[in-house]
Amino acid sequence: MEPVNAWYTVRSFSSTLVRDTKQWRVSQGLPANRNAEGILTDGPDYTFLDGRPTPLLHKQKLRMLKQREYAAQIVEMCAELDFAKERHQNLLKAEAEEKQKYIESRLKPKGNMLSRNSKK
Repeated sequence: MEPVNAWYTVRSFSSTLVRDTKQWRVSQGLPANRNAEGILTDGPDYTFLDGRPTPLLHKQKLRMLKQREYAAQIVEMCAELDFAKERHQNLLKAEAEEKQKYIESRLKPKGNMLSRNSKK
């Protein structure tokens, strides 16, 4: 009679390998799920023989809309950044003008001191 454990294969299931694989894929700039995108999932399911373009797939349409949203946000943020830079320059210029105005409005020497300075 054979031992009972001879028929069973010992396999340990661990999620660390899958977790490490996902982390490696993300660190390499790849998607965490390898089936999330690629030529098989992004490409059309069929093509027309006469060369007409196939309609966009649902994921393609979502991705296109998301990219448009990102582009709109980038344009808006660039405009805000340009406005902030221009405003900062204007504030610096106004501060310098105010400082110069303050220096020009200071009390000036009178009498003999004024006449000596003008003769030089």
